[in-house]
Amino acid sequence: MTERHEAALVTPALSPAWPERAAWGTAPSLRAWQTAALAKYLDESPRDFLAVATPGAGKTTFALTLAADLLARRVVDRVTIVAPTEHLKVQWAEAAGRAGIPIDPTYSAGKGRTSKDYLGIAVTYAGVAVNPLAMRIRTENFKTLVILDEVHHAGDAMSWGEGIREAFEPAARRVALTGTPFRSDINPIPFVSYAPGPDGVPRSVADYTYGYAQALADHVVRPVLFMAYSGEMTWRTRAGDEVAARLGEPLTKDLNAQALRTALDPSGSWMPAVLEAADKRLSEVRRHVPDAGGLVIASDQDSARAYAGLLKKITGASPVVVLSDEKAASKKIGKFTDSEDRWMVAVRMVSEGVDVPRLAVGVWATRTATPLYFAQAVGRFVRARRRGETASVFLPSAPNLLAFASEMEMQRDHVLKRKVNDEGDIFAAENDLLAAAQAGEGASDELDGLPFEALGSTASFDRVLYDGGEFGHSGEVHVGSEEEMDFLGIPGLLEPDQVRELLHSRQSERAAIQKAAKPKDEVVVEVSTHEQLAVLRRELNGLVAAWFHRTGQPHGVTHAALRKQCGGPAAAVATAEQLHARINALRDWAIRKTS
Repeated sequence: MTERHEAALVTPALSPAWPERAAWGTAPSLRAWQTAALAKYLDESPRDFLAVATPGAGKTTFALTLAADLLARRVVDRVTIVAPTEHLKVQWAEAAGRAGIPIDPTYSAGKGRTSKDYLGIAVTYAGVAVNPLAMRIRTENFKTLVILDEVHHAGDAMSWGEGIREAFEPAARRVALTGTPFRSDINPIPFVSYAPGPDGVPRSVADYTYGYAQALADHVVRPVLFMAYSGEMTWRTRAGDEVAARLGEPLTKDLNAQALRTALDPSGSWMPAVLEAADKRLSEVRRHVPDAGGLVIASDQDSARAYAGLLKKITGASPVVVLSDEKAASKKIGKFTDSEDRWMVAVRMVSEGVDVPRLAVGVWATRTATPLYFAQAVGRFVRARRRGETASVFLPSAPNLLAFASEMEMQRDHVLKRKVNDEGDIFAAENDLLAAAQAGEGASDELDGLPFEALGSTASFDRVLYDGGEFGHSGEVHVGSEEEMDFLGIPGLLEPDQVRELLHSRQSERAAIQKAAKPKDEVVVEVSTHEQLAVLRRELNGLVAAWFHRTGQPHGVTHAALRKQCGGPAAAVATAEQLHARINALRDWAIRKTS
């Protein structure tokens, strides 16, 4: 790095987690990863730069520090910030103002000029798509730095991607930011580079990556405990048939969707029980973190209001309700952020970039279940303010959600699925889209418009997922029992290693108590399928944890390697035979390493 660039980096490289959480976008010193990413940028001075950093790591501070440097050195004259939502436009403008860069968040393509007091504007992806030509003219008139926040949203609609390309192709510099670069479609993200992977399929290539596992090791983000709840669900289908199933057991796609919908019904027993358990967990966290707050992520407005009513009965206080079509939604979020209120219930408003650092407990109460949405939602809880804080997210024991939770630490890229080899393969992209659509088709996709009646539900504690491992007690654990409190009562201030050790010890202690209480002449009964699977999963995760301590290889990487060798889906939905195969494979690895 040149002397000039070294002078630009007035902030020394500090320990990864330093400083403690500052006001959004105003950290007086840079974390180690931010310094490294900035140094790489200044060394290379690229026109396009993609920074992938886990939610809560400080992408905003990095981008604004870079913007200030480029403005100071007259590399650029203006800054244009593109954000996914109106709320984030305002949030970016406020952060930039604190960093000494005045930004106009009210600008629209038809507005033309802005006040000379501003050094830039903040717009949304949708706003750019409305009139990309006007944005292009503005970009051409100034040497512009474009900051594309959560750039994967540029692929949400074809018009958005095309609009971004047209509007910002003339930009002097472009910096793309994302915490979740992967998408389920095959639309290339504008201004992102793709390179063939080992299988020849193009994958997105980041210029700097700072993943969740690394940030957790650096104490930059919080460890997340996923509290999974199962239970018996009963509902009536549109054909008039009554169906009973246990949430989390192997079911068809439609039955899984209907069981989840039944669990989330506010009039059943599952949601009240899980909300009460989450509130107990919040009370435990608030013993150590007095202002800790909770968030319920709801599917729709009616459910959100109903959940708010349940929480009022549980806590005696009305939670903050934030709905997607409310004009005052941003103000409500801001007010909740600065208060010590216990709960907020939101519909689609608390997405990536929305910063409420005191959120420590979450309840997943939405039927939306994609890897991208899951990562965005969980990202609301990982933002650390001080060392030792933990986050807890309460989940239904739906197989896809459990798989997302168990693979949280794995790095993902945007995969274009297929490469075009010749003219005969020019329809590869369209064929992939059609295949994906056909694979996803089913009655569950249109459940909202079909007659459906949830008849009843019960909740039971299933397990805790943490750091790629599973912890819990054998057999059904009733809500409100001592066995459940073994995990709900975990202190709110613990280091990641302490969390792991405490989970292991509580599981072992309870097993010892149960064994001591068991009569000597008790007849051994054959265990049920779900109990057998739970035992195998715990054995596998115990071995994976031991392998991590022996080799340092992250849990998610080990699970992925086992899946590649043995085949099959994620451990959360694998069969007993597949779990046995992975256990044996891992034992073979250990023997070979020892020999």
